[in-house]
Amino acid sequence: MREPMKQEPKIGATPPVIIVGAGHAGVAVAAGLRARGWEGGILLLDAEKETPYERPPLSKELLKDGAPDESAVLRKEKFYQDKGIDRLPGVTADSIDRQNRRVLLSNGSQPAYHRLVIATGSRARPLTVPGAGLPGVQSLRTRADALELKRLLVRGTRVAIIGAGYIGLEVAAAAAARDCQVTVLEFQDRVMSRVTSAPVSRHFERLHGQHGVRFVFGAAVTAIEGDGRAERVITADGTVFHADVVLAGIGVMPNQELAADAGLECRDGILVDGDGRTSDPAVYAAGDVTRFTSPTDGASQRLECIQNALAQADRVAAHITGQDAAAPEIPWFWTVQHGVRLQTAGVRHPDDDVIVRGDPATGKFSVVYLRDGRLAAADTIANLADFRPARKLIAQGTRIDPTLAADPGIPLTNAILNDPTPADPTPADAALAAARI
Repeated sequence: MREPMKQEPKIGATPPVIIVGAGHAGVAVAAGLRARGWEGGILLLDAEKETPYERPPLSKELLKDGAPDESAVLRKEKFYQDKGIDRLPGVTADSIDRQNRRVLLSNGSQPAYHRLVIATGSRARPLTVPGAGLPGVQSLRTRADALELKRLLVRGTRVAIIGAGYIGLEVAAAAAARDCQVTVLEFQDRVMSRVTSAPVSRHFERLHGQHGVRFVFGAAVTAIEGDGRAERVITADGTVFHADVVLAGIGVMPNQELAADAGLECRDGILVDGDGRTSDPAVYAAGDVTRFTSPTDGASQRLECIQNALAQADRVAAHITGQDAAAPEIPWFWTVQHGVRLQTAGVRHPDDDVIVRGDPATGKFSVVYLRDGRLAAADTIANLADFRPARKLIAQGTRIDPTLAADPGIPLTNAILNDPTPADPTPADAALAAARI
């Protein structure tokens, strides 16, 4: 265990820790610093003016007919006051002066920092086709986006959704439930192709079809047309899809510009080590904006999930205070569509061996993914009994018997193969070990 760093114990005695971004990662860093005994100042910059709120409900609960327009907050406003966290709503960082450890803010001030944490998250990837700026073309990333979309999703509205990822499908489910006419245009040949396997994709495609959602695969959108607002979506083969509302759900981009302009190493995300440190030891980053080496398989990755944001925030707070953080956790994700929950543990690779546990026709099944004989990831559909042990077995790099794993009547923990030799350490294991020395 490292020796705790010496802290200047009084708030205001030294420059504060400045956190840029008040999403899940930024708020968790601030809370984590106080929980770990940090007595120095904390300055939390929040680009939005309202109290920091949860993001996942924006494409799920908030869009439901009759659901309240308010989002659940990450922490009540009183928390920031009680913990001495100075939250600056509506203020962003324009640039970083690393040499003098100062941040130029949008309000004109230039506060100094003891440590800087960049938690700027990500933004919706914009459409780049003609007509993408027409009224009626929407993205979904903020509460304001969700409220505008909710206002537009009235009965009978023709909705064209570009992209069949989590966001696109969650909005498709919400729109169908509000009696809209929904068409999903997807360039690939199945839904959620980036994050799951064909059996899961086909199950959710059928589920949406049962609720009236239409899918068009191999669709490359080339233009959006309309007289003053979006009315038609045009694809590369010349097909015209009439629409009153167009949602672009084509992924996200990391908000790394602040870091890149300051000379920090970035590559589709700010590069960080196992403790959240960037290429400047006084600057950290956490959440969707980061790229890091997976501690399980050594792959370079950028994860867009709350679990990763909170885990990285904990590591940043621990390192700043000179304490040990919890061991790296297996990443996990979830989506809810038409009331059906898909939970994923681990990160699937396209060449993993795919084993289906159970009959998808029943609506309750799992898919497990083996990599070199070891459990690497799992998808569970309405099947929590598999999800919990899968997370544990993935973390242990456990060898699994494929025949036993394919039998849903056999618990995953009973499908373990005796493995006298542990998994070889990955490059990430060595990097994490070195970081702790």
